[in-house]
Amino acid sequence: MPIYIMMSTLTDEGRKTIKKHPERIEEVNREIENMGAKVLAQYALLGQYDFITILDAPNNESIARISIEMGSRGTVQIMTLPAMPVEEFIEKMS
Repeated sequence: MPIYIMMSTLTDEGRKTIKKHPERIEEVNREIENMGAKVLAQYALLGQYDFITILDAPNNESIARISIEMGSRGTVQIMTLPAMPVEEFIEKMS
């Protein structure tokens, strides 16, 4: 399945939620997996984004649905990017 990078920034409401219930992050990851994607890795960040999540999803439509669902809650702003392994990129460039 294709790989996607989801970079997320918490809203004020999202920060309040995470402060009170940090385990909510894992709950959201389970929700994402129930929508058909697999969370391969996730990191908390310092800087412009609060989290980066590496996902395996069936296609662009699936990841778009996940991004819209997560963003519609008002607790996070999301930028999602498709990613390609470097080996695959090199192969396609040859």
